[in-house]
Amino acid sequence: MKKMVFLYPKFLTLIILSLITVSCKKVSDSHPLSLQTNYMVGIQEGSKTNQEYVMVIEVGHNGANCNGCVLIDRQWIHIDCQGQGNACRLSSNVTLYNNGATSYAVTTDTFGLTDQNYFNMPARSLSAEDEKGQPVFLNIPAQLVYRDSTTLQFTLNGLYYSSNAVYSND
Repeated sequence: MKKMVFLYPKFLTLIILSLITVSCKKVSDSHPLSLQTNYMVGIQEGSKTNQEYVMVIEVGHNGANCNGCVLIDRQWIHIDCQGQGNACRLSSNVTLYNNGATSYAVTTDTFGLTDQNYFNMPARSLSAEDEKGQPVFLNIPAQLVYRDSTTLQFTLNGLYYSSNAVYSND
């Protein structure tokens, strides 16, 4: 029961964020992050070493125009809603960890990005706010990440902050 009480606020936050993003364009335009297609919103105050966020990204492209974008078992294949492009809007709960000059993120929901055992993460610059409420960008380099066989989570590596978007997000 205790675990259910802990998960309920996260689940409710994700549902509300999804509804606001999808159905209330006029209302959500008042928030500066809503004008971005790729952004992060804090969902819970964390410790000094990590914080929890909802990451919203647009990824993927038309498979009819793709001869293969992911190399799996020495074969190039196309997978919908993965890789370059903006055909799909995905969201996932992540915990950010600061590891000195760079940071990494671990998904905390199992299937937010995909139900596959790998995810072709394109390079993205996500709008966010720093601890003082100032706009910043969390930059995620392109990477093919594999699901951890024990935790079933993905780890995105090499993340870093900047004052301007580093990646074009297309």
